[in-house]
Amino acid sequence: MCGIVGVVSNAPVNQLIYDGLLLLQHRGQDAAGIVTQQGRKFFMHKAKGMVRDVFRTRNMRALPGNVGLGQVRYPTAGNAFSEDEAQPFYVNAPFGLVLSHNGNLTNAAELKAELFNTDHRHINTDSDSEVLLNVLAHELEKTTRGLPLTPADVFAAVRGVHKRIKGSYAVVALIAGHGLLAFRDPFGIRPLCIGRGQNDSGNTVMVASESVALEGTAHQFERDIAPGEAVFVDMEGTVHAEQCAAHPQLMPCIFEFVYLARPDSVLDGISVYQARLNLGETLAKRVVSTVPPNEIDVIIPIPESSRPSATQLAHLLGIPYREGFVKNRYVGRTFIMPGQGVRKKSVRQKLNVIASEFKGRNVLLVDDSIVRGTTSREIVQMARDAGAKKVYLASAAPPVRYPNVYGIDMPTAAELVAHDRTVEEIRVAIGCDALIYQDVEGMKRAIGSLNGKLDGFDASCFDGVYITGDITPESIAKMNEQRVDSSEDGDVDVSRLALPNPQEA
Repeated sequence: MCGIVGVVSNAPVNQLIYDGLLLLQHRGQDAAGIVTQQGRKFFMHKAKGMVRDVFRTRNMRALPGNVGLGQVRYPTAGNAFSEDEAQPFYVNAPFGLVLSHNGNLTNAAELKAELFNTDHRHINTDSDSEVLLNVLAHELEKTTRGLPLTPADVFAAVRGVHKRIKGSYAVVALIAGHGLLAFRDPFGIRPLCIGRGQNDSGNTVMVASESVALEGTAHQFERDIAPGEAVFVDMEGTVHAEQCAAHPQLMPCIFEFVYLARPDSVLDGISVYQARLNLGETLAKRVVSTVPPNEIDVIIPIPESSRPSATQLAHLLGIPYREGFVKNRYVGRTFIMPGQGVRKKSVRQKLNVIASEFKGRNVLLVDDSIVRGTTSREIVQMARDAGAKKVYLASAAPPVRYPNVYGIDMPTAAELVAHDRTVEEIRVAIGCDALIYQDVEGMKRAIGSLNGKLDGFDASCFDGVYITGDITPESIAKMNEQRVDSSEDGDVDVSRLALPNPQEA
């Protein structure tokens, strides 16, 4: 899971991309990068860290141009501590290409060998995004063969990309001197939308992972980019679009609505906030069948994604809703922190209890989901330490029982508290007095009812169904070999073959 944004304008775009990335910071806090284009020259700055820390005034001044793209990174493959794997990535041929990618390729290892042996292209990192960039570059080279680039050539190249790569991918790329390209995988697993805005110099076209990035930068949301569709915005701001997949299906990742996306975003026609309210409604029935409402004194959300579900649950059950945890907003999202040690250490730094809301009460805690269980165990203990008589825990999502291979950091079954455990065994592991889960079909109905045009969902971490059709236990094991390296090693000497930051040039 990452956040991406791309802009074509008649005015400088560096600040606009920066603002867009701030609005997508929840999608990745490991690294950030921006590339702009002036004439046919690219300017890049990328580094580890949050957007506000990566880009200083001197960095922004070194990013001129009216076209650009950016990314906030949450790593799921490669080395989480390698600055060379921060995006965007660059290759100089054909034309000069820069790319940022949100998602995860499931056949990256095979493609890497194919690129070397057949396409004669060199990959210098373990990032699947660099693989994707080189596949796109090769397909563009095939379609143009030295001739001037046309939108038809771009779309033919994307068709070639769709045929070769598997997995999830929402992509923004710059083609030097020609424009901005955005496309989405044939299942639409990861989100991508397009909107328009105006400035003193004329019109602006923006693509972004979530609608909130458009609205927060004074752009009018126009539409979601369809699964398999490619959008090419030329240097004059003209938008060209074409369906480039043979059999596209709209099956977005359901975890976007459960946890990943901001509640004020609308993804594929579904309000994330309303989706979470609906999850609270269906969860209410599960709670009543497990714990009599008269045995619950108060309902308290575990900040922040669970608040809408907890609010709706409390309303339907007629039980007081209270805020019992105060969140330190300057600590990153626990779930997306690389490294289990860092994740566990951060829980008490991130949350503090309001003891008066717990003391002497039977408390129902509501979380959006339970993945590894370490955070849940710690929070239940915090509630007991604050004086709660009984601590019940409800999850607005079903048990996470299977690895996710489409760009969410839950790749190994051994890390999942629900894998090969009954609900009772999970309850014991977490230490709560009762544990209530959403059911899979109830979750799908609650969210799917908000858009009847969906073909389904990628809910693989809940139901074990991998919609791309190429996933086996063996392929998961192979992908885990390329997963994030969570051991920081700042002394590794890696030759930087990517476009350098301006101050390093």
